[in-house]
Amino acid sequence: MSEITNFLDQLARGDEHAAERLLEVVYSELRMLAAAKLAKEAPGHTLQPTALVHEAWLRLAGDDRRDWKSRRYFFGACAEAMRRILIERARHKARLKRGGDRDRVELEDVETDEPLATVDLLALDEALAKLTAEDPAKAELVKLRFFAGLTLDQASRTLGISPATADRHWAYARAFLHHEVRGGGER
Repeated sequence: MSEITNFLDQLARGDEHAAERLLEVVYSELRMLAAAKLAKEAPGHTLQPTALVHEAWLRLAGDDRRDWKSRRYFFGACAEAMRRILIERARHKARLKRGGDRDRVELEDVETDEPLATVDLLALDEALAKLTAEDPAKAELVKLRFFAGLTLDQASRTLGISPATADRHWAYARAFLHHEVRGGGER
């Protein structure tokens, strides 16, 4: 953890080589997080973990604000970048011009009539925006868990809260988001 913080400090001071060294240190961890996130995506998703990490890194590296004070802020920024990429792709796929009014079906699934259980990223994004307005700390926990793929223990350490507090926040956030996504909120 201190190595990452050291590189973040160097980067904040303008050392452009620190970005390369930081990427070398965190790349495998970010790729594992991206793979875990994409494993939860709907079948037929064309984005690969490596591409998600690279696209997120390009966004982060191009960000002039780079005010990541610690591992927490850095991984929060990574989770946010990955979330935005996935939301943009979901919006892109949903466009009528791109066949957004049609259901995607994998060829091997043609015989079955059961709908596939998937997460509606656009509805989740709207619900997450409401949660952010109500309680930013709980929303940050959701971003780290859902979009960065961190475990509850990893997220609690990253946020600097106890595992018990993280567990309570997670239970509340899940109930809130489930209620909003399932149509319980004002729509």
